[in-house]
Amino acid sequence: MPATDTRQNILDVGQRLMADRGWGSVGINEVLGAAGVPKGSFYHWFSSKDAFGEAMIRNYFVGYLAEMDGILAGTSPAAGRLMDYWRNWRATQSLRDCQGRCLAVKLGAEVADLSESMRTALKAGTDSIVDRVRRTVEAGVADGSIPVGLDAAATARTLYDLWLGASVMAKIQRDTAPLDNALAVTERILGATTAG
Repeated sequence: MPATDTRQNILDVGQRLMADRGWGSVGINEVLGAAGVPKGSFYHWFSSKDAFGEAMIRNYFVGYLAEMDGILAGTSPAAGRLMDYWRNWRATQSLRDCQGRCLAVKLGAEVADLSESMRTALKAGTDSIVDRVRRTVEAGVADGSIPVGLDAAATARTLYDLWLGASVMAKIQRDTAPLDNALAVTERILGATTAG
């Protein structure tokens, strides 16, 4: 396996394990064993577990943002594209008895006080999500699919915070009701319909 593929393999395996069990429950040896990589390879690419965590989070957001861009792309009214994004969020966070696959949901509270570099990586990734939502809200106001008068930046931040909280509550309750409620509130805020 080429060296860059080895690094990516470590990141991918780590992401899967961390999304399932969290930061504190997964050791580097477990990641390396699951990836089929000797320990020396880890330290070739990452100076510490925190450096690995930061790289894993940044790598996660590259894929997440690319998927988000795909959902939000297009020429249909912006409100519908934005609702497609939230419906996708609901679907992915409903997986595995509401355990989802979002690293921001899984690791946010756990690592924010443990590692400044990981907290900063999470902040950069979530800020990028909010910025995409903001731009789509602005596009919706411009195309008439979202009510005029909404502050795009405040709306984007509020919606992201709503969905992040709903995802945590869905995990706690092992129930999709918080996600369903978030979807209904989002539709009301954006003046969107459930069709899409």
